[in-house]
Amino acid sequence: MLLSAEHLSINFGMRQLLSDVNFYLTEGDKTGIIGINGTGKSTFLKVLAGAAEPDEGTVTRNPNVRISYLPQNPKMEDNATILEQVFAHLPEDFRMINEYEAKAMLNKLGLCDCERRIGTLSGGQRKRVALAAALIQPADVLILDEPTNHLDAAMTAWLEQWLARFKGGLIMVTHDRYFLERVVNHITELSRGKLYHYEANYSKYLELKQQRQEMAEASERKRQSILRVEREWILRGCPARTTKSKERIQRYENLLDQDAPEYDDTLQLSAAFSRLGKKTVDLQNVSVSFDGRPIIQDFSNVLLRRDRIGIVGRNGAGKSTLLNLIAGVLPPDSGTVDMGSTVKIGYFTQEGRELDLSQRVYDFIHDIASELRTSEGTFTATQMMERFMFPKDLQSVPIGKLSGGERRRLYLLSVLMASPNLLLLDEPTNDLDIMTLSILEDYLQEFPGPVLAVSHDRFFLDKLAQSIWEVDGNGHVLRYTGNWSDWEKKQKSAPPEESRDEKPKPSQRPKSRKLKFSYKEQRDWETIETDIAELEEKISRCESQQSACGSDYVKLQELQQEQADLQRQLDEKTERWLYLTDLKEKIDAQ
Repeated sequence: MLLSAEHLSINFGMRQLLSDVNFYLTEGDKTGIIGINGTGKSTFLKVLAGAAEPDEGTVTRNPNVRISYLPQNPKMEDNATILEQVFAHLPEDFRMINEYEAKAMLNKLGLCDCERRIGTLSGGQRKRVALAAALIQPADVLILDEPTNHLDAAMTAWLEQWLARFKGGLIMVTHDRYFLERVVNHITELSRGKLYHYEANYSKYLELKQQRQEMAEASERKRQSILRVEREWILRGCPARTTKSKERIQRYENLLDQDAPEYDDTLQLSAAFSRLGKKTVDLQNVSVSFDGRPIIQDFSNVLLRRDRIGIVGRNGAGKSTLLNLIAGVLPPDSGTVDMGSTVKIGYFTQEGRELDLSQRVYDFIHDIASELRTSEGTFTATQMMERFMFPKDLQSVPIGKLSGGERRRLYLLSVLMASPNLLLLDEPTNDLDIMTLSILEDYLQEFPGPVLAVSHDRFFLDKLAQSIWEVDGNGHVLRYTGNWSDWEKKQKSAPPEESRDEKPKPSQRPKSRKLKFSYKEQRDWETIETDIAELEEKISRCESQQSACGSDYVKLQELQQEQADLQRQLDEKTERWLYLTDLKEKIDAQ
């Protein structure tokens, strides 16, 4: 046992975030904490890390266990260099031994100049410094709050691999669904003050949660049926003064006192849309440079009504610059941006608009629009806020009282209240909970106008995008048909289907070389599926033996170690199988 929390209760003003809950982290557990914004996930992590105290209950940490904590909004010293901040609160001799590793880690996170001052960094860069600081120090337990925010695809893939190799316990709040699928083996859902534990990754969690809800609904239907029969019996006039009658009445009252299943409120989105004419946005040969470095060079494109475009690229490549060009916020150095007269842009920026933290939630939305016409009818500002999971008691509080995720959701509502017909979204998935993301994705698929989204959320881009624009950082915008997974497969094996920014030179013809399996690859290909099946069977057998161990902890530990070794072998075999399958497809396509 690395860490345990028992009978925890946490209040935040009038809101009950946790009510008499238990949580345990044992060796090898990698737990993802999920739940809608505002339910108290970050507060829960603070309590587990010892950065805050619960109102009731106890958190027990093994005294020999070292904990490293990444908060959602880390505090830093503006005058410190990046490297000094990473090693703050760590001994000097530790820094001397681990400085090379820290620099390599910072380089992976896009922070190459380790002597830069913290005060000169953006919010995303500061979060990446804090992430490096959390990962570099020796730890048996990592507690990470939104570690994937502000990471591009390459950084996220690196962190995913790093955490998969980490041998200690992990507790993490993240809304990256591919991350939850590939890294964690437990999911804890925080809902209405209660914790629901699932020994599963994300896809398995969805199945188990559906089963739990179906069982709860079946139990409730059965309870209501019994109550109906018993109510009719009582109304007919039950026999008096018999033991059987008293027991039956007591059973009826007990059933009556039981609570019906409760479910989290869900975001309700319906398209509010201004008329869009034939002409949208036409970019012709636009170029932008900063300090002599080309960011966007000679780019042309006409947006179509049903465009669903995901924009990817490393941090600092120019993705937000491209959106600013399309929005008309940034004039091009050369070229033209011609916008149709009916175009009404809804621009959800990465930083968000500057919110007055003392302003009431209701006043902020009402000042934008008092009502909104949608495909489902006309809704008042109050009704729209309720559909966005801001009940009336939350509408009257100052914006400063909202959680980070709730503020992002409020900002999203403010964009949609203006009835846009073209949406530009810069990192829309940051700080939004999984339920809100799922509903937002469905909404964007049905939105009648063009949607362009800068995002590093692979699941989001797989579900939304029909084409991918890659901003390469050298001024080029490369265009691909398909979603994020299609782009990932194509970018290393084939040139983009369309690029008006870079024309291949006729003289540069790649030499064709026929692909084929090596002798070892051929042998592996013939046996690898059998090997994987045998390993899976051994793991299953090992899990069954663990269940039968009872209190024999020595035997249980041996079996857990055996299972870990088998799982490592299975992961290696699976990676090999993926490589060989990809190679086989290329060989067959020749």
